Amino acid sequence: MPSNFTKEVVDLAQRGRKPKPTAIKLVEGNPGKRPLNTNEPKPKSKAPSCPKWLEGEAKKEWRRLAKQMEQLGILTEVDRAAFAGYCQAYARWKDAEEFISKHGAIVKTPSGYWQQVPQVSIAQQYLKQMSKLSEQFGLTPASRSRIVADSTQGDAGDEMESLLGGGGL
Repeated sequence: MPSNFTKEVVDLAQRGRKPKPTAIKLVEGNPGKRPLNTNEPKPKSKAPSCPKWLEGEAKKEWRRLAKQMEQLGILTEVDRAAFAGYCQAYARWKDAEEFISKHGAIVKTPSGYWQQVPQVSIAQQYLKQMSKLSEQFGLTPASRSRIVADSTQGDAGDEMESLLGGGGL
């Protein structure tokens, strides 16, 4: 009986749309007006350190995005592996695309047939990975359009000003 119960729980957990994190619902304004999960873990909104093992181009992408994502509250310390995956996929996709730009997408084989170079499918594979991870972090135009950013976020002076009634001294 325990094994059937476990199977049923796993089946139920995998059905339907993936749940959206509460932080994203809040930033989007909770358009569905469904109850928010008040017990969801809330990791510190701080960009994790860049892993030393990332390729050079992946490290550049990390540096390009990490601070901005931290300021928006999208990147937290526990997101290190997922964000590293995005950055590494970006570096490998870029590498494959540069190869295609330099050498072309097809080559003539010794037997005279035209064949697609492996970098085309490699680029497609890494672009798919990047796209999935980009959506998770709100890095695509469609996923970003659902986010309503607070223009005063991170500005303690403006927050205090609004608490005191918005007037100066």
